[in-house]
Amino acid sequence: PPAALPLTYGLTVLHGVTLAGSAGNPCGTLQQAWAGAVRPRAAALRIGAQFAAAALARGFMQLVWSLGAAEAHVGARWQRCGHPLQTTEAQAFFIELLFSAVFQLAVLRVDSIPPNFRVHFIALLITMLVYSGGNLTGAIFNPALAFSLHPYCFYENFLSYSLVYWLAPSLGKFLKLF
Repeated sequence: PPAALPLTYGLTVLHGVTLAGSAGNPCGTLQQAWAGAVRPRAAALRIGAQFAAAALARGFMQLVWSLGAAEAHVGARWQRCGHPLQTTEAQAFFIELLFSAVFQLAVLRVDSIPPNFRVHFIALLITMLVYSGGNLTGAIFNPALAFSLHPYCFYENFLSYSLVYWLAPSLGKFLKLF
Protein backbone atom coordinates (compact mmCIF):
# COMPACT_ATOMS: atom_id res chain seq x y z
CA PRO A 1 0.00 0.00 0.00
CA PRO A 2 1.15 3.57 -0.66
CA ALA A 3 1.12 4.44 3.03
CA ALA A 4 3.28 1.47 4.09
CA LEU A 5 6.68 3.17 3.87
CA PRO A 6 5.66 6.44 5.58
CA LEU A 7 3.95 4.38 8.30
CA THR A 8 7.07 2.24 8.71
CA TYR A 9 9.21 5.34 9.12
CA GLY A 10 6.77 7.18 11.39
CA LEU A 11 6.05 4.26 13.69
CA THR A 12 9.75 3.44 13.96
CA VAL A 13 10.49 7.04 14.98
CA LEU A 14 7.62 6.93 17.48
CA HIS A 15 8.94 3.67 18.93
CA GLY A 16 12.48 5.03 19.13
CA VAL A 17 11.41 8.25 20.84
CA THR A 18 8.96 6.75 23.32
CA LEU A 19 10.48 3.33 24.01
CA ALA A 20 14.22 3.92 23.76
CA GLY A 21 16.17 0.93 25.02
CA SER A 22 13.31 -1.54 24.75
CA ALA A 23 13.64 -4.67 22.65
CA GLY A 24 10.73 -5.78 20.49
CA ASN A 25 12.76 -8.33 18.58
CA PRO A 26 13.50 -11.78 20.06
CA CYS A 27 16.78 -11.86 18.13
CA GLY A 28 17.95 -8.77 20.02
CA THR A 29 17.03 -10.40 23.32
CA LEU A 30 18.92 -13.57 22.35
CA GLN A 31 21.90 -11.43 21.44
CA GLN A 32 21.80 -9.72 24.85
CA ALA A 33 21.59 -13.12 26.56
CA TRP A 34 24.51 -14.43 24.49
CA ALA A 35 26.60 -11.41 25.53
CA GLY A 36 25.70 -11.96 29.19
CA ALA A 37 23.79 -8.68 29.50
CA VAL A 38 20.56 -10.54 30.32
CA ARG A 39 20.14 -13.70 32.37
CA PRO A 40 18.65 -16.71 30.56
CA ARG A 41 15.44 -16.66 32.61
CA ALA A 42 14.92 -12.94 31.96
CA ALA A 43 15.63 -13.50 28.26
CA ALA A 44 13.06 -16.30 28.11
CA LEU A 45 10.48 -14.07 29.82
CA ARG A 46 11.21 -11.20 27.41
CA ILE A 47 10.92 -13.44 24.36
CA GLY A 48 7.67 -14.88 25.69
CA ALA A 49 6.37 -11.35 26.23
CA GLN A 50 7.40 -10.34 22.70
CA PHE A 51 5.47 -13.24 21.16
CA ALA A 52 2.50 -12.61 23.47
CA ALA A 53 2.48 -8.97 22.36
CA ALA A 54 2.60 -10.13 18.73
CA ALA A 55 -0.42 -12.38 19.31
CA LEU A 56 -2.27 -9.55 21.08
CA ALA A 57 -1.49 -7.17 18.21
CA ARG A 58 -2.84 -9.70 15.73
CA GLY A 59 -6.01 -10.10 17.79
CA PHE A 60 -6.43 -6.34 18.10
CA MET A 61 -6.14 -5.86 14.34
CA GLN A 62 -8.71 -8.59 13.73
CA LEU A 63 -11.04 -6.68 16.04
CA VAL A 64 -10.38 -3.42 14.19
CA TRP A 65 -11.13 -5.10 10.87
CA SER A 66 -14.27 -6.75 12.21
CA LEU A 67 -15.54 -3.29 13.17
CA GLY A 68 -15.14 -2.20 9.55
CA ALA A 69 -12.32 0.26 10.20
CA ALA A 70 -10.43 -1.17 7.21
CA GLU A 71 -11.29 -2.88 3.94
CA ALA A 72 -12.49 -6.46 4.36
CA HIS A 73 -9.99 -7.95 1.91
CA VAL A 74 -7.09 -6.73 4.03
CA GLY A 75 -8.34 -8.62 7.07
CA ALA A 76 -9.20 -11.72 5.06
CA ARG A 77 -5.55 -12.55 4.51
CA TRP A 78 -5.26 -13.24 8.25
CA GLN A 79 -7.57 -16.23 7.92
CA ARG A 80 -5.06 -18.23 5.86
CA CYS A 81 -1.43 -18.11 4.80
CA GLY A 82 -0.84 -15.16 2.50
CA HIS A 83 2.51 -16.61 1.34
CA PRO A 84 4.72 -13.56 1.90
CA LEU A 85 7.72 -15.27 0.27
CA GLN A 86 7.85 -14.12 -3.33
CA THR A 87 11.20 -15.75 -4.05
CA THR A 88 12.97 -19.04 -3.36
CA GLU A 89 13.53 -20.17 0.20
CA ALA A 90 17.30 -19.83 -0.17
CA GLN A 91 17.07 -16.28 -1.50
CA ALA A 92 14.57 -15.34 1.20
CA PHE A 93 16.88 -16.80 3.86
CA PHE A 94 19.84 -14.76 2.63
CA ILE A 95 17.77 -11.58 2.25
CA GLU A 96 16.55 -11.77 5.85
CA LEU A 97 20.05 -12.69 7.07
CA LEU A 98 21.62 -9.80 5.14
CA PHE A 99 19.05 -7.26 6.31
CA SER A 100 19.45 -8.33 9.91
CA ALA A 101 23.26 -8.13 9.67
CA VAL A 102 23.17 -4.72 7.93
CA PHE A 103 20.81 -3.40 10.58
CA GLN A 104 22.99 -4.69 13.43
CA LEU A 105 26.19 -3.31 11.93
CA ALA A 106 24.56 0.08 11.43
CA VAL A 107 23.27 0.11 15.01
CA LEU A 108 26.83 -0.48 16.21
CA ARG A 109 27.95 2.69 14.42
CA VAL A 110 25.23 5.12 15.49
CA ASP A 111 26.30 5.54 19.12
CA SER A 112 28.20 8.72 18.27
CA ILE A 113 25.15 10.31 16.61
CA PRO A 114 23.02 12.54 18.89
CA PRO A 115 19.84 10.69 20.02
CA ASN A 116 17.50 13.10 18.21
CA PHE A 117 19.17 12.25 14.89
CA ARG A 118 19.91 8.60 15.72
CA VAL A 119 16.23 7.67 15.86
CA HIS A 120 15.69 9.13 12.38
CA PHE A 121 18.75 7.36 10.99
CA ILE A 122 17.54 4.00 12.31
CA ALA A 123 13.99 4.64 11.07
CA LEU A 124 15.33 5.58 7.63
CA LEU A 125 17.48 2.44 7.54
CA ILE A 126 14.54 0.20 8.45
CA THR A 127 12.35 1.94 5.87
CA MET A 128 15.03 1.48 3.19
CA LEU A 129 15.37 -2.21 4.04
CA VAL A 130 11.60 -2.66 3.88
CA TYR A 131 11.57 -0.87 0.52
CA SER A 132 14.44 -3.00 -0.79
CA GLY A 133 13.18 -6.43 0.21
CA GLY A 134 9.59 -5.96 1.20
CA ASN A 135 8.32 -7.25 -2.11
CA LEU A 136 10.34 -10.49 -1.75
CA THR A 137 10.11 -11.45 1.92
CA GLY A 138 8.34 -8.61 3.65
CA ALA A 139 11.75 -7.52 5.00
CA ILE A 140 10.63 -8.42 8.47
CA PHE A 141 13.89 -9.55 10.16
CA ASN A 142 11.94 -10.00 13.41
CA PRO A 143 10.50 -13.42 14.38
CA ALA A 144 7.76 -11.95 16.61
CA LEU A 145 6.62 -9.57 13.88
CA ALA A 146 6.64 -12.38 11.31
CA PHE A 147 4.55 -14.50 13.67
CA SER A 148 2.09 -11.65 14.12
CA LEU A 149 1.79 -10.89 10.41
CA HIS A 150 1.79 -14.45 9.04
CA PRO A 151 0.71 -16.89 11.77
CA TYR A 152 -0.98 -19.37 9.44
CA CYS A 153 2.12 -19.59 7.26
CA PHE A 154 4.03 -20.86 10.28
CA TYR A 155 1.40 -23.53 10.82
CA GLU A 156 1.33 -24.59 7.15
CA ASN A 157 5.05 -24.32 6.32
CA PHE A 158 6.77 -24.35 9.69
CA LEU A 159 10.23 -25.39 8.48
CA SER A 160 10.40 -22.84 5.65
CA TYR A 161 9.14 -19.93 7.71
CA SER A 162 11.20 -20.77 10.78
CA LEU A 163 14.34 -20.84 8.61
CA VAL A 164 13.57 -17.57 6.84
CA TYR A 165 11.99 -15.57 9.65
CA TRP A 166 13.58 -17.04 12.78
CA LEU A 167 16.96 -18.57 11.96
CA ALA A 168 18.11 -16.06 9.33
CA PRO A 169 17.50 -12.93 11.47
CA SER A 170 19.09 -14.64 14.48
CA LEU A 171 22.20 -15.50 12.48
CA GLY A 172 22.30 -11.96 11.11
CA LYS A 173 22.32 -10.59 14.66
CA PHE A 174 25.10 -12.96 15.73
CA LEU A 175 27.31 -12.26 12.70
CA LYS A 176 28.31 -8.97 14.28
CA LEU A 177 29.99 -10.90 17.09
CA PHE A 178 32.60 -12.29 14.70
